[in-house]
Amino acid sequence: MVVMYVSDEKNDQGWDEHAQWWIDGFTNGVDPEYEEQIIPLAKSELLGYKTILDVGCGDGQISRALSLQGSDVLGIDPTALHIKIAEERGGGAQYLLGSATALPVEDESQDAVVACLVFEHIDDLEPAIAEVARVLKPGGQFSFFLNHPLLQTPGSGWIDDHIVDPPEQYWRLGAYLIETDSMEEVESNVYIRFIHRPLSRYVNALKDAGLVLERMLEPAPPEGFLARAPEYELASTIPRLLYLRLRKPSQ
Repeated sequence: MVVMYVSDEKNDQGWDEHAQWWIDGFTNGVDPEYEEQIIPLAKSELLGYKTILDVGCGDGQISRALSLQGSDVLGIDPTALHIKIAEERGGGAQYLLGSATALPVEDESQDAVVACLVFEHIDDLEPAIAEVARVLKPGGQFSFFLNHPLLQTPGSGWIDDHIVDPPEQYWRLGAYLIETDSMEEVESNVYIRFIHRPLSRYVNALKDAGLVLERMLEPAPPEGFLARAPEYELASTIPRLLYLRLRKPSQ
């Protein structure tokens, strides 16, 4: 599972405790999934938008990339250390402490909103989606990045089956239809909370908020990530990321 920061005030204490672990392991050029896939896709999808809100901005790596290609970017995150690091790293974006369920911006003030691997940690899904719709201008774009809700379900993972002859490798799926709230030990003594929901829950929340799906991508993991697990020959056939481009209809 791709690990990302939380954007829910109920979990700020845990993320303040482990924020440095995430910053060290997934930002500033060290993570191939961000460097080779997520950031380039965000830049491509959001090129040319004047005002962009980055919900759950973390250390600001996506905010910086979008700012450097000409957008006015505001990053929102509830974790104080994330905001501190984002401001120290600069890059032109602005940052505020804030919650995904109460975005500190005016109605219909943003040309685009981006949320990258954030909603897997938000308790109140529908209110957070409604906030995205509220702040978008008519015709505005929501770029929505998720850990793939089907293929990255808790309990999913590679199986090396040596009972069959010849041995086989295959990807096991977890209990996809069951919504779960779990603490995962991502590193020794580092526990991160994840909320699994079926894709239909996200799609229906987006529809109910009046957002229209324009594009869906399930990209193969990038080469830098695949190089870390050469023992799994079929790793390139299992997407870790889901990207949805949505539009707020023009009035």
